[in-house]
Amino acid sequence: MPMHDWTRVEPTIFHHFHQLWSVAIADVLNSRLLPKGLSALIERQSGEPPVIDKPRFKQSPGGTMTVPRTRMQVETSDAVQLRRANHIAVRHRLGEVVCIIEIVSPGNKAGKFALRSFVEKTHEFLRAGVNVLLIDPFPTGPRDPYSLHKVIWDEFEEVPFDLPADERLLLAAYRAGDALAELSAVAYLEPLAVGAAMPDMPAWLDRDTFVEVPLESSYNAAWATCPADFRTLVETGRLPDE
Repeated sequence: MPMHDWTRVEPTIFHHFHQLWSVAIADVLNSRLLPKGLSALIERQSGEPPVIDKPRFKQSPGGTMTVPRTRMQVETSDAVQLRRANHIAVRHRLGEVVCIIEIVSPGNKAGKFALRSFVEKTHEFLRAGVNVLLIDPFPTGPRDPYSLHKVIWDEFEEVPFDLPADERLLLAAYRAGDALAELSAVAYLEPLAVGAAMPDMPAWLDRDTFVEVPLESSYNAAWATCPADFRTLVETGRLPDE
């Protein structure tokens, strides 16, 4: 199932799918991907993420210490000192947050304040030592002309970055840095086009370990539960004839 063009429908339509996809991702993480002691929970945005002890895991069943195979990778030039709609929170023993999986919604880009709030929230997670997997199914626009990643990364350091002209959607996996360990923050990036299949993306659990999140299969699982009229509207931009 290729990525749909979600700009052709109202935000309320995408909101329904956003919830279904979040559940599908959490289900696959909890059923077979996360190591023992970690749980994926769907949560409403609130509060400040707790600081976590690092490293929590040296190597865990279901995880891997190989390098993610994304086409683009960006690393901060210096180690970063760390402090602190719904998303998926991966928590250790239902307590400390180790990773946030965020599916971007139209509201996150609806205005200058909304985008600023989203970027600051993401940056605070990373500074708190919480890893982030960002899924942006909406194309770049006037508030993020070079990508949402560029806006987020500029909070660390301003470096040139742009997406390919024919791939204006983005998947971005951020491994938080650690100044004490002299570990830089790293972004693993996959540009994406409408109509393209999604690769698996890493969700970092600590500085050494990640699991590959099956975005394509979870997307398909969510899509299969949508009503027929819903799917027709998304695919064609109009409801079926009466």
